[in-house]
Amino acid sequence: MTGQSTTRTVPGTGGSGSARAGGRTGQLLSNAAVALGLLMFLGGFVWGAVVYRPYTVPTTSMAPTIDAGERVLAQRVDGGEVRRGDVVVFTDTTWADVPMVKRVVAVGGDKVSCCQDGRLKVNGEEIDEPYLADDTVTGFTAFPEVTVPKGRLFLLGDERSGSVDSTAHLTDAAGGTVSRGAVQARVDAVVWPMDGMLTEPSGFERLGVLSSPGPLRTVTAMVIAGAVLVLGGAAYGPFAKRAAASRARASAGGTGVR
Repeated sequence: MTGQSTTRTVPGTGGSGSARAGGRTGQLLSNAAVALGLLMFLGGFVWGAVVYRPYTVPTTSMAPTIDAGERVLAQRVDGGEVRRGDVVVFTDTTWADVPMVKRVVAVGGDKVSCCQDGRLKVNGEEIDEPYLADDTVTGFTAFPEVTVPKGRLFLLGDERSGSVDSTAHLTDAAGGTVSRGAVQARVDAVVWPMDGMLTEPSGFERLGVLSSPGPLRTVTAMVIAGAVLVLGGAAYGPFAKRAAASRARASAGGTGVR
């Protein structure tokens, strides 16, 4: 009689076809995550470059909101979009033929003066300015009421005692005001050091609608989310290979011959 041996594989060791299918699906998802991440990451940078301009503020005239040497991002805007409380970048040849950063405190048609109870007054309203240093009111330079011509802006530095602003140009033909057309951008945030978004100029709300912040938060979120997707997708390959190797070793250990 001839002996006959039968070899059987223990059930449940898994099919290689399903493993490959799972691997292919995972790789497709990984590639999609990397592609989407790159799109978001680069798209966020391009969007930011189109919308924003970086500036370095060389003086302390906007302290404590912006200190000397700090880097800001300013949204490119049309001068017609500027509202009270905005911090803007502008160039006026009668002041200095270089970009300057100041805060808009009055627009065309407004009446502005200083100081009543240590506060700026616009159209009869005393303005609360929480972004100023606590001792700023003691350094205010008083000036008589100015009526801002239409199409022009009255600007002050947040460091009121040392800023060369509209108060230093009251004897000019334009009475210290600047044309809306001179505005190049509106400052959204201090990015170096990372001080973040500027404080909302809430004291001007009673006089009209304030400007809304630009898309900086959305741009930043896009860049961060894109980076996470790229890193996560790229990390899938090594993790998947390690997991597959572990499963293979476990499968080999559980396979017997009888």
